[in-house]
Amino acid sequence: MNIYRQFMTFREWLDCLPLRWVPPSLPTMQLGPEGSSQNPTMVQFFTWDAQHPDMSWWEHLEKEASHLAALGFTQIWLPPPNKGMNPRGVGYDVYDLWDLGEFDQKGSVATRWGTKEELLRACNAARQCNMNIIIDAVLNHKLGADRTEIFPAVRVDPLNRLKDIESERHVKGWTVFDFPGRLGKYSAMRWNSNHFTGLDWDDLTQTNGIFRISSEGHEGWSKWVDTENGNYDYLLGIDIDHRHPEVRNDLFSWGSWVLETTGACGFRLDAIKHMDRRFLLEFIKRVRNEPGRKQMFAVSEYWSAKLLSEISLRLLIPYVAAFQGQTSFFDVPLHENFHQASKAGASYDLRTILDSSLVKVRPGDAVTFVDNHDTQVGQSLESWVDTNFKAQAYALILLRCHGYPCVFYGDLYPNDECYDEATSQTLKQLLHARKTFAYGPMVDYFEHRNYIGFVRMGDSDHAGCAVVLSNDPTLDLNTSKIRMNVGSHHGTTFRSLFDGSRTIVIDRDGWGMFHSSVTGIE
Repeated sequence: MNIYRQFMTFREWLDCLPLRWVPPSLPTMQLGPEGSSQNPTMVQFFTWDAQHPDMSWWEHLEKEASHLAALGFTQIWLPPPNKGMNPRGVGYDVYDLWDLGEFDQKGSVATRWGTKEELLRACNAARQCNMNIIIDAVLNHKLGADRTEIFPAVRVDPLNRLKDIESERHVKGWTVFDFPGRLGKYSAMRWNSNHFTGLDWDDLTQTNGIFRISSEGHEGWSKWVDTENGNYDYLLGIDIDHRHPEVRNDLFSWGSWVLETTGACGFRLDAIKHMDRRFLLEFIKRVRNEPGRKQMFAVSEYWSAKLLSEISLRLLIPYVAAFQGQTSFFDVPLHENFHQASKAGASYDLRTILDSSLVKVRPGDAVTFVDNHDTQVGQSLESWVDTNFKAQAYALILLRCHGYPCVFYGDLYPNDECYDEATSQTLKQLLHARKTFAYGPMVDYFEHRNYIGFVRMGDSDHAGCAVVLSNDPTLDLNTSKIRMNVGSHHGTTFRSLFDGSRTIVIDRDGWGMFHSSVTGIE
């Protein structure tokens, strides 16, 4: 095992050589209130099917703003605020980016989440509580066109989009976007097949497939995308051509406008492996170079089809390098470790829980998370971390000094999709610990297969904390102990966050014997 771990450490070092001259992204970004020394923490304020029984989602956020701030959150990641293809569209089904719930389009004025006025009130409530807003920017595709048009296209192999499987022929596609309810307000651009690279439905023959638009002026798929399936430019719907000058200008303008309109401080960039990297890099730089936006936040979503974290990290590293420190990235490899630990139970070696994760090799680029809307049961990227390891996973992202953690609404608030009350209660206690205790230098004690520990030494304003995690409920608690040094807290008594009657006496040299717990976290 030691030889394997040494090999993996060398492999991680080798994989990260391209990053040697790339600056880390997070230190340059605004993660919380200006001048605050509080640990920054993000919350993803939605699930896949999120809805409130008594009010709009934006009204729900407005009412919860003060509570979120009290829990210690400094940033709120919103669902896509734009109009979807139908009134219940979650926003990833992008119809009109410029409609934030203001115009009567696609069956309603409001988006799934509420009206524009409600959105702006919610954003203002968050700012009043010293929390920043993150906009989910879905720039890869469009859905719900207003009209069809006929144009030449070539059907390609779904498993190798560089391979044609039919000759060029005419197809009828839903590719004309007139936005009749908006009447040119904010943006005069109307979209048609010239602005797209591909689609998945031919209305002439009523045929599903992946069709590459081949009419005059089209350059085919972008070369600056992920190479999965030969070329992964096409994901779904009507795929946007980010090389087209009109497309670029419209999206650049939207980026500035939506931040100005909402007062948000940055973006979560959806599905970046399917978009032209050169466009995305310019998009980020253009918005960030505007007055007052030097510290604009950006985090990108990159998922690999490979569920082994070491492979996932290897595929992610070139993207981190390509974006030159302009965006952080969700630590999908770490999430995959959490998912595997959850499935394996006591057979998982906790000493390897951080191996091949972004937070281990590039902590200054890692936005850590346990679960999100895509990992929920039944979703396309289903990889749910179950309750047997959920609390341990949250302790690893919230109480350690590396990475920038994001908490999932589905784990925190009651909902019909994935809520567990015990997880929520533990999560709130961990958020309190992050806000109050988890500061200062960190020392790891990853010495046992089924129980590991680490210490935060604290600073002049915060006491610090000691953490023990385990994954085997059959452990003998009398022998499953970790000897850890808590630094300057010699001769004191440490008390359990979860049960004040459990105490650890620290000797005069700062050492204490810390127990594991049947709950997996202490």
